[in-house]
Amino acid sequence: MTVTIREVAQKLNISITTVSRALDGYDDVSDETRRLVVDTAQQMGYVPNRAARQLRRQRADTIGYILPTETPRFSNPFFAEFVAGLGDEAAANNYDLLVSTAPPKSAAEQEIYARWVHGRKVDGMVLNRLRQRDWRVQYLAQNVFPLVTLQRSLDPLEYPSVEVDGRRWFRALVEHLYSLGRRRIAYVGAAADLVIQTERFQGYQDGLAALGLALDAALVVEGDLTPEGGYRAAQALLNRPVPPDAVACVDDITAMGVLHAAHEMGCVVGKNLAVTGFDGVIGFEHTHPPLTTVNQPVYQIARQMAQMLLAQIAGRPLEPRQVQIEPVLELNASTLGAQK
Repeated sequence: MTVTIREVAQKLNISITTVSRALDGYDDVSDETRRLVVDTAQQMGYVPNRAARQLRRQRADTIGYILPTETPRFSNPFFAEFVAGLGDEAAANNYDLLVSTAPPKSAAEQEIYARWVHGRKVDGMVLNRLRQRDWRVQYLAQNVFPLVTLQRSLDPLEYPSVEVDGRRWFRALVEHLYSLGRRRIAYVGAAADLVIQTERFQGYQDGLAALGLALDAALVVEGDLTPEGGYRAAQALLNRPVPPDAVACVDDITAMGVLHAAHEMGCVVGKNLAVTGFDGVIGFEHTHPPLTTVNQPVYQIARQMAQMLLAQIAGRPLEPRQVQIEPVLELNASTLGAQK
């Protein structure tokens, strides 16, 4: 038999209005009462009428994420972890996650954002792969629509974000390679207007400068954040008259393509060629050989971002508004070879 909200209220001897507002997350109900109501409702097997709840609150009870990619890449380990974190945190708070894909900066991407925002299909948006000047940030801010980002654009706007110091940690990768005797350290990056490219390439340059190594333009190649892009970049680098003895990649997915090309061209990765990535996506430790990378907790980052977004939607205080995440430098056989 279906349990009603009236029965929950009767059991606790409080008003139906209080039970309703506690279940809906309104901040005029004390934390103690809210926990009591939620726990009692769960014990009694109460299932809220979602449609009525949405109508009452004028919310979709859904957060949105649009993968900024040219093709649907749900198989990409980074996106898979990221979406899993968003979805799990949303579900833990009785929210849904709406996911779509669109080529970045395209008319299709703009159309989806406009439809979701003005059609109130979602209550807030999660953004990553930020650009230096990002129209998505500008658009959502102009529409006073809740958002949270991974990294920050240069747009002079105030919005919540989760950040990893890519500049500092990429420098650490370069210093690690130098400590192993590597002197021709190449860089495979991404599109110049991406925030992660700017930060990580600056870290690469910082590392070279600090170690007295000159920046060699012939050792810098732009990729596209795919294994195929990394593969093509590695082929170009390893066919140079004087090839690099190390390749530092903007992310792990790029590094996987570099590893593939290196194997095909007869390089012994970890010995005559060192390779590093960045992100620590699931599976980096199972590449051949296991990949040295800066391991940032992608799943936990996504859950943190969803928490921050849900707090905004509920009108709860959000402090801090900028959260800094400390990753871990994972040293593996792709640089250490037999030492690992």
